[in-house]
Amino acid sequence: MTAERTPAESLGFKTELLQHIPNLRAFAMSLAGTHDRADDLVQDAIMKAWAKQESFQMGTNMRAWLFTILRNEFYSRMRKRGREVSDADGTLSMAVHAPQDGSVDLQDFQKALDQLPSDQREAIILIGASGFSYEEAAEICECAVGTIKSRVNRARSRLQDILQISGHADYGPDGNSAAVTGRAFLS
Repeated sequence: MTAERTPAESLGFKTELLQHIPNLRAFAMSLAGTHDRADDLVQDAIMKAWAKQESFQMGTNMRAWLFTILRNEFYSRMRKRGREVSDADGTLSMAVHAPQDGSVDLQDFQKALDQLPSDQREAIILIGASGFSYEEAAEICECAVGTIKSRVNRARSRLQDILQISGHADYGPDGNSAAVTGRAFLS
């Protein structure tokens, strides 16, 4: 049993926890697929972390600890949902983003990301979007570093296939948009 935290330690824990909420929300969104489910997932993960703060050792990697809690909560919900019967109208909908540069590309990317197997999607989000090292992602996913590297590599290859990306020229604005915005790239 660990000793209770001092008020200063509790404040430090709270401050660090709050700093990670945007990254937790982004990861939750990639797992859950909808804003409301992602927000619920983050809220539950934060509540669990707060309740178990005595088990966290200050000075260690809180971000990895929080992501592990969130990931475990997501998979617990998925197992529970597998035992539940859904209604006939149980459809998922995505929020529509305001029209702006890249919104169509972002939607295409989200659709492609949703087509990946969950282990590959999780690995590429942890490494590519959340900025975790391979070692940290392996710890969160409770697998070997080589497994994470393999999942990321397969995810990248699959995303390239789905999005029909063959080279650097396929990134960014199309030729007409680039000419208008002055961001034309040399091929």
